[in-house]
Amino acid sequence: MTKDKPAPFELFHLTEEDNGQTLGSAIKKRMSQWSWGQTREAILKRRVQVNGNLCLDQARKVTSKDVVKLWQESLSKPVQPTAVRFAYVDDFLVVVEKPPGITSTRHFEERNLPKKRKQLQPTLEELLPEALEKYFFSRSKLAEREANPSKSVNKKTKGRLSAQDAQRQRTMQLKKFEVTAVHRLDRDTSGLMIFARTPSIAKLIGQSFRKHEVVRKYHALVHGHPQAQTFDSILVRDRGDGKRGTQPSDRPEDESAQRAITHIRPIETIGEYSMIECTLETGRTHQIRIHLSEAGHMLCGDSIYNRPIGGVRMDDKSGAPRQALHSASLEFKHPISDELLSFKMPWPADLHRWLKGLRDACEGRNRRS
Repeated sequence: MTKDKPAPFELFHLTEEDNGQTLGSAIKKRMSQWSWGQTREAILKRRVQVNGNLCLDQARKVTSKDVVKLWQESLSKPVQPTAVRFAYVDDFLVVVEKPPGITSTRHFEERNLPKKRKQLQPTLEELLPEALEKYFFSRSKLAEREANPSKSVNKKTKGRLSAQDAQRQRTMQLKKFEVTAVHRLDRDTSGLMIFARTPSIAKLIGQSFRKHEVVRKYHALVHGHPQAQTFDSILVRDRGDGKRGTQPSDRPEDESAQRAITHIRPIETIGEYSMIECTLETGRTHQIRIHLSEAGHMLCGDSIYNRPIGGVRMDDKSGAPRQALHSASLEFKHPISDELLSFKMPWPADLHRWLKGLRDACEGRNRRS
């Protein structure tokens, strides 16, 4: 560990006084030296997150439970539907290769936002209908071309629709492709996710998760060299410093308390770091990140769980472009056919390039020594 360095963001834990206030007001109160114009500009230029989700709506109502992060630099633009990749699609469910930088689902407080506001920062769940439509369209066009190679596609349409009718028609077209998330991944975590295509399938898959019949394995790069072990603790929303974590033994039981179990095993040693496999037995918010950090093996690139209660920030010289956590494999039985489905996804490009650089640097040091 080392002395604190300037953080790339400021973290604000809102209070009872902020209940019902707008996001812009909450930030302006804490950045008293700013004008309202500077406050609006920071939000519109993608520098503000609420509960880990990028927010571009200065009029959003906040509560005392919200955590606001104000970044020094603008965050990346939203992921587009064309960036979504499918590992599996049928009439009942889809398995998606989630890219980093996108929230899985809409936060509860944002569920009723107008459509235009949601489009500023769509979630993966909201992008999937259009991505699925494109997926089926491309397959149908390919089948049509293969069946009728000389047939040309007629792009003309009969008549013109009003903008309102066109929007209504578009909404109806996408409705048949709507999905429901049955589990979540953090915004900056990449990897495999399951979405149900009907409410009944969502219920069946949810039951499989609760029965621990869905095997989820994550790959992570951490500081140090942890041994194979199991973390079994009670996690609470606030461990005493505003962050989620293991409930302190000297505090009464918290109403948010949930048992969390993570199994880990080492895969590879890369200098002062280790690649490990994490198998979830439960699926609590930030479970892996908390367990690893509290064990002294901070996740590379994790800017939240990087210090013990009352301690100084742990030094991270790894250069990770984001938190080095990836949902690498999924295995579960299909809720209708009972077929065992198994999927694997390699590290995405950004973390693959970074890992290669770490390995090359480690090999270089070994040769010199």
